Amino acid sequence: MGLKTFVMGGVHPPEQKISAAEAILTLPLPKTITVPVSQHLGSPAAVLVKRGDLVKTGQLLAKATGFISANIHSPATGKVAKIDVVMDQSGYKRTSVIIETTDDEWMEDIDTSSDLLREVTLSKKEIIDRIHNMGVVGLGGATFPVYVKMMVPEGKKAELLLINGVECEPYLTSDHRLMIERSDELMVGITILMRALVVEKAIIGIENNKPDAIEKLSALCQKYPGISVQALKVKYPQGGEKQLIKAVTGREVPSGKLPIEVGCVVDNVGTAVALYEAVQKNKPLIERIVTITGKAAKRPGNYLVRMGTPIRALIEAAGGLPENLGKVVGGGPMMGKALMDVEAPIVKGSSGVLLMTDEEAHRVAVRNCIRCARCTTVCPMGLEPYLLAQLVTHENWDKAEDNRIMDCIECGSCHYTCPSGRPLLDYIRLGKTKVGTIIRTRGKK
Repeated sequence: MGLKTFVMGGVHPPEQKISAAEAILTLPLPKTITVPVSQHLGSPAAVLVKRGDLVKTGQLLAKATGFISANIHSPATGKVAKIDVVMDQSGYKRTSVIIETTDDEWMEDIDTSSDLLREVTLSKKEIIDRIHNMGVVGLGGATFPVYVKMMVPEGKKAELLLINGVECEPYLTSDHRLMIERSDELMVGITILMRALVVEKAIIGIENNKPDAIEKLSALCQKYPGISVQALKVKYPQGGEKQLIKAVTGREVPSGKLPIEVGCVVDNVGTAVALYEAVQKNKPLIERIVTITGKAAKRPGNYLVRMGTPIRALIEAAGGLPENLGKVVGGGPMMGKALMDVEAPIVKGSSGVLLMTDEEAHRVAVRNCIRCARCTTVCPMGLEPYLLAQLVTHENWDKAEDNRIMDCIECGSCHYTCPSGRPLLDYIRLGKTKVGTIIRTRGKK
């Protein structure tokens, strides 16, 4: 099967997959964990516990509110020290449950064994309910509640399940290691998704810089009917769901629409493993694999980390903060955000922590736009980033909306390629926030 890729735009930043060969290690539980009740897209969950309560690992801490929301469970056993407002990785203050950890006593109904459970016995509705109850969200970055994705709107039909194993963001390797080390659980998770969506075909998209993952999963596919692997050319941002759909199927998702419009549903490999644990083991989403990496990192690696663990603990496992540190980034260098405080907790959407050197973190001086059109050429959504940035600067929100600012996937390709060093993505993110608010307000009238 030949290599495929999306057609419009894209860039080729240096890969820097320096932690790709590092096996997944388990990060020890810290003495205190901070669990935000908003670790997902949508409404924050409502806190169910109070100060002084004793909680077990896997116990429900906060219940989902509204249709788009997600349950939050305790990642550890211990005592609720307080309910407080704590700054997250983006600098926003979030209501959080702070737990002083003791031992690790799991809820009795959670299967903590390492036994692989291949046979899926639950019905479609039971699977969706279990996913909802276990607080599973998309682990590819968007953190959209997965049970909502499973509820295909009336009049639409899911024809194909796409599993995103691309991991095109430079430096990050958590998905790569997961595909190598937890491949059987991944395949069962895909089977569960296929059952819930009532589809007969699933394709795992993987860039060809991960030949070991392609080889291993291709061999496993022989045991799982309907599942195959598609090798993809290395190109950023191939992991964007619309770009992945275009690369694998040739279908194009219309502006402002979701993948289901073209008969597709896209889920990340980490999400599929979390679904396996939720459905087969009754285990809530309380931990995930996180990459700690960077040229400034003394010991880059991939760790299984409980939610609520301070980023500081992950940095310490990698050898601590180096002398030539320029910036700590939550996520990868293209889409990640600089952290204000390394005490911020790991959450469901945390894929990696990048330690950048002074040289890497240095931004060039911003100069005037020279109208070179490079940002337009590399935009995978066919937008005009220079124009959108200008419209945001002048607070022309109507024209920004007309020029499809909400279609931006925030990949950073425009900023990466700009010879004038203009912070195009920063402007567009600001504009999306404002325009999104205007659209929601308009919809309530």
